[in-house]
Amino acid sequence: MRTTVAIAALLTAGLTPLTLTSPASAATAKHFDDFNGDGYRDLAAPYMYSGVSDGTLDFKGGAVLVTFGGPAGLTTRTQLVHQGSAGVPGAGEDNDQFGAELASADLNGDGYADLVVGNPSEESGTTPVGSVTLLWGSSKGLSGGTSLPRRNDGSSFGEHLATGDFNGDGKADIAAISGGDAYLYRGGFTKAGGLGAVTRFRKDATWFSNGLAAGKVTGDGKTDLVVLGMHATDTLNRTEAWFLKGATGGLTAGPSKVIDSKRSNQQLNAAIGDFDKNGYGDIAIGYPDESSGRGTVTLWYGTSAGPGSKSAKIGQATSGVVGAAEPNDGFGSALSAGDTDGDGYADLAVGVPGEAVGTKEYAGGAHLFRGGSGGLSGARSVTIDKTLTGVAGGTVAHDMLGSDVRIRDLSRDGKAELTVLVPGENTARVLPGAKGGVTGLGSYIVKGVNGLPE
Repeated sequence: MRTTVAIAALLTAGLTPLTLTSPASAATAKHFDDFNGDGYRDLAAPYMYSGVSDGTLDFKGGAVLVTFGGPAGLTTRTQLVHQGSAGVPGAGEDNDQFGAELASADLNGDGYADLVVGNPSEESGTTPVGSVTLLWGSSKGLSGGTSLPRRNDGSSFGEHLATGDFNGDGKADIAAISGGDAYLYRGGFTKAGGLGAVTRFRKDATWFSNGLAAGKVTGDGKTDLVVLGMHATDTLNRTEAWFLKGATGGLTAGPSKVIDSKRSNQQLNAAIGDFDKNGYGDIAIGYPDESSGRGTVTLWYGTSAGPGSKSAKIGQATSGVVGAAEPNDGFGSALSAGDTDGDGYADLAVGVPGEAVGTKEYAGGAHLFRGGSGGLSGARSVTIDKTLTGVAGGTVAHDMLGSDVRIRDLSRDGKAELTVLVPGENTARVLPGAKGGVTGLGSYIVKGVNGLPE
């Protein structure tokens, strides 16, 4: 979206205080992304005009746009939050990336979901070290913030974030990467800066962490963590996924899955869902750079002890998947898991932002792999792009639709919606869940976003 009328509408909406009549209860928020406590899930996303001051909004260095939910899904009510907002620590600077990484949970157990905001290029003096800010939910949305302390002298704190109850004590915890190490910050958190113990996780001296995914794999009720990274050896570098099991003491080290044994520092991403409905979460690992950028997703199926010996690989060359695997497609650039058709099996959305649609290069697309007996397969996959009936807008080269994807039940009908980012126009498409997957009929546009939280 590049029209000044739409920009003005978003800016005005971001500045308008919200008066909401449904207060949250004292219990922990039902949804980890319900920031105003009204019972509906909201969407927090990096704001598309981050770093711009137009004379009305005096901010720079990044911002977060919250779009509030309602009975039919996302609404037109929005809120814009940045480091110039009242009560938010720090000051926006030209090189900042406030909102580049987002995660959410009810951190202080007050019934309102809170937002964890990464700013990986925040400077200390002239040194970029990164920062993480906790923005607190309230009946009016996000209000005020607290800084999460760094625990090392490394860089890019907040580059990757995840939340969950990793030790099973009923309090939300935060996992964060800083300087190539993963850290677990245990709750409870307070607005005054209180938190529990902090623990560093490094596989060995040659391990470098560069990604996180949280979810329940073992079925014991505790959240587990997958740390993505690079493991250097004497003769080669390996790109791996490392499983850390939730435990009373925090997290315990588990097995690793080698994704590429020869190329170092390849960026992976992951999502967790029970694709075969056996009670154990399965790990999907996206490797968009594989095979000259054609990309694949590795499926690492779960057991009561964690991910086991069963694994598989899917891509656009998988039988039943529509389309051809081509260089720079980037299959697996983004992943999200959830039940879009209400059958109890988790489904997997896979972004393919480099996909050509007809003659339109990098128009982008996505695939939805529906869960079922035995797990995911190409036979239960659906292709999604702007040619899908009901999806607004024409196919445009370099839209890169599918650069980010997110599955969440926004309308509370038991069938999760699929939100697909379209960065070429700074929008996202929200597709309703339906029997057989998602449908373009009834889909709508969310304007002003340039990223989606997992």
